[in-house]
Amino acid sequence: QVQLVESGGGLVQPGGSLRLSCTASGTISSNAMGWYCQIPGKQRELVAVIGFGGGTNYTDSVKGRFTIPRENAKKVYLQMNSLKPEDTAVYYCYADRPARPRLWGQGTQVIVSS
Repeated sequence: QVQLVESGGGLVQPGGSLRLSCTASGTISSNAMGWYCQIPGKQRELVAVIGFGGGTNYTDSVKGRFTIPRENAKKVYLQMNSLKPEDTAVYYCYADRPARPRLWGQGTQVIVSS
């Protein structure tokens, strides 16, 4: 069974940068891939998405600070710059496939604190 494996989370000071990565463990024919974040007690929220054709969309709070480079059909990154304490959350990668359930990663914790 294909899984999404995330890495790159951690503790960073305000103003710093982190790069999250998400890789599929096997072959997937993904359309869109993206990232959600979740704070305890709140719903998961979309952060950024990239379509197979390269089109991107970002939530307003991260525009100009985050980018979502995509290496190929099975690997995507979240480049996080100028991090703020309010970016602290668990970040989940996902992949949408034709006629199949959405794939989710296990989540990676990002903490922005001095």
